[in-house]
Amino acid sequence: MGFNNWNSTHCRAEFNEAMVKGIADIFVEKGLKDAGYEYVNLDDCWALPQRGTDGRLVPDPVRFPNGIDAVADYVHAKGLKLGIYTSAGTRTCDSTGMPGALGHEYSDARQFADWGVDYLKYDNCNNQGLDAVQRYTTMRDALKATGRPIVYSICEWGENKPWEWAGELGQLWRTTGDIGDNWGSMLSILKKNLPLAPYAGPGHWNDPDMLEVGNGGMTATEYRTHFSMWSVMAAPLLIGTDLRHASDETLEILGNREVIAVDQDPLGRQGTVISSEGGRWVVAKEMRDGSRAVALFNESDTPQRVTTSAKAVGLPGAPGYTQRDLWQHRSYHTAGTLSATVPAHGTVLLRVGADRGWAQHPPAVELGLEGGTLVEAGTPATLTTTATDLGRTPAHRVSVSVRGPEGWRVRATSPAGTAVLPAGRSLRTTWSLTAPAGTPPGSYGLTVELSHRASNGARVGTVLPVTTSVVVPPPSGTSGLGDLPWLSATNGWGPVERNTSNGESAAGDGNPITIGGVVYDAGLGVHAASSVAYYTGRVCEKVTAEVGVDDEKGAKGTVAFQIWADGTEVASTGVLTNAMPAQPVTADVTGAEVVRLVVTNGGDDTDSDHADWAQARLTC
Repeated sequence: MGFNNWNSTHCRAEFNEAMVKGIADIFVEKGLKDAGYEYVNLDDCWALPQRGTDGRLVPDPVRFPNGIDAVADYVHAKGLKLGIYTSAGTRTCDSTGMPGALGHEYSDARQFADWGVDYLKYDNCNNQGLDAVQRYTTMRDALKATGRPIVYSICEWGENKPWEWAGELGQLWRTTGDIGDNWGSMLSILKKNLPLAPYAGPGHWNDPDMLEVGNGGMTATEYRTHFSMWSVMAAPLLIGTDLRHASDETLEILGNREVIAVDQDPLGRQGTVISSEGGRWVVAKEMRDGSRAVALFNESDTPQRVTTSAKAVGLPGAPGYTQRDLWQHRSYHTAGTLSATVPAHGTVLLRVGADRGWAQHPPAVELGLEGGTLVEAGTPATLTTTATDLGRTPAHRVSVSVRGPEGWRVRATSPAGTAVLPAGRSLRTTWSLTAPAGTPPGSYGLTVELSHRASNGARVGTVLPVTTSVVVPPPSGTSGLGDLPWLSATNGWGPVERNTSNGESAAGDGNPITIGGVVYDAGLGVHAASSVAYYTGRVCEKVTAEVGVDDEKGAKGTVAFQIWADGTEVASTGVLTNAMPAQPVTADVTGAEVVRLVVTNGGDDTDSDHADWAQARLTC
């Protein structure tokens, strides 16, 4: 656990001695050190571009005027540890970077040890095509020869399956390429790291890259998912935001000690996937005390009910179970069902155990939700809430409320409360929801709240934030999807681009869509993994497109295209490569309320997976 500057500064001027010392100060002042954060790590560009005449690395005198050893002394005086960076190549990764350690492993390791370095991130750039195992073994031997304990982070990007060999060399190994501060990138990396659970254990960890929490590219809900899923995967927790400017919300996420305890559990197990269907994930992590950390994760763009059981996650049979919500910081009991309606892109993280004290806690009452997420202005929509007692004892004075934005009309059309809700029973309430005529299209927040009393009279509440989209019916006839508003869009690298290729990570940096040398003037440019959703209002008939890998990445890239209508796949291409011309795809979307255009990688990784929906059209 610790900090690395790369995600927030790259090689910009603000990466300097003052920043590093400031992070160390904040670790202590804000309680992050006490929460377990220990390492303050420097990334690329801490040294000059050339070695000294003696062959040694030279710290940049502008960034670090007092040298690295002085920074190490400052960090150590705080009870923290210092990490440093180099690459297993001739140069590091940034174009303005520094000399790599290839051929200088022993002298560089000695230099790091003499400075008091405690951690080395060893990257993979400019490796001259030399064998990865050999390169990383040499640095392992060099670090060992110094006699100083130095944590060895193997940043090989997962290219040569380091999970199969790096456990004998270092303490952690990157399993993927670099993370980006966006939902698509985080989700793609999560899905690559989850299957590698068998390779992780005490002292050797799968590393899905540093945290983006607080950098601004995701919502608070998405950042809580990011932190929850990294923790249930027993991943290294390296803060990647400049804590000197962090909000209270960011510090609350990063400082959640109950979630950190899941990550740092001494048993050292990485969570395993219990189920995954329709964007609903259940991932469970065995804990040393016999309990289970259970992540109920919803990757989709709408709220979904995610459910499992104590038995399914490996707990023994028992009359009841204590269920601790690690973000609400509240305990309940359940008869065995573990379930929640999880917001879009959200995660409910539970710690569940079979203990004799379960009855002292109020019953878990699940708040469910159906409908109401798509609203046409001026037209009533129906929302249904369900309160279900999952425990062994009744819930008392149960009530449900729904609050909409100012000016919206929300009213219950069936009873919204009951004096007693018996164990195993549900209270189902329908609501009429109307956005005022003329409400602009976009996303609006609803708050659904459940309140009940435990048997001892204590009030228990659950709040479910819901995003409702005000939508407009699609135009009649045939329209280009590059010109229509979408409900949501996620992308593996930068934003989805309209009528150009994906380009790079900045908005608007795409090129003319080009597949197999043929240029197209309209469509969508994306990067796997990608999903673009459109409201079709049950009035459309088909989607057509010419699809393929864009020429802008040369001979690289493998992707697969899918079209989904209300959760059902209605068209797919199989894997396409850059060597293939554009492939026509047509999908029957008759009666669908929402259509999604999805691109996945070709089964390898997402490097260069720039994909085009050329001439994508919707007919209604």
